[in-house]
Amino acid sequence: MSDQVMQIATRIKALRELSDYTVEEAANELGVRVDEYYSYENGSNDIPISFLLKFAALFGVDTTTVLTGEAPRLSVCALTRKNMGVDINRAQHYTYKNLAYNFNHRKVEPLMVTVVPGANSNMETNSHSGHEFNYVLEGKLRLQVGSQIMELSEGDSAYYDSMHPHAMQAIGDTPCRFIAIVIP
Repeated sequence: MSDQVMQIATRIKALRELSDYTVEEAANELGVRVDEYYSYENGSNDIPISFLLKFAALFGVDTTTVLTGEAPRLSVCALTRKNMGVDINRAQHYTYKNLAYNFNHRKVEPLMVTVVPGANSNMETNSHSGHEFNYVLEGKLRLQVGSQIMELSEGDSAYYDSMHPHAMQAIGDTPCRFIAIVIP
């Protein structure tokens, strides 16, 4: 795994231990199998963004703290310039950039997501609590929510209950970039 995943895994373990949770208790609260939780805590598996959101909420910390080790400090307005934000390089199928990483007590997670052609060719799904909004900026996106499959082009958007299994895939030879707003 990457150095960033190992650092996140170390923070997850430290936060759990500081909170006096056993691995079994944390896994149960987060709705994952114990072996799955162990794989996140020891850095042997990619850590889904949905898990990070649930983990941060359970332990009362900001996702930025889990991802970077530093707490966000802004509370009135956070400006993120073009091509800035915090990279979240922890998933095989997508790359994420958190666009409000420095705003404290966020109610949503605004992410710039890039899906490269060929990634997630088998449409591996995930699900998590809350809702999600995706707005396509560039390229074309195949979006599956439950059994529904749709194709989105530049300017198209979809809002859905993210408890339903969902997956994204770039269509064609160019990457697809979209804004994802995850609402826990």
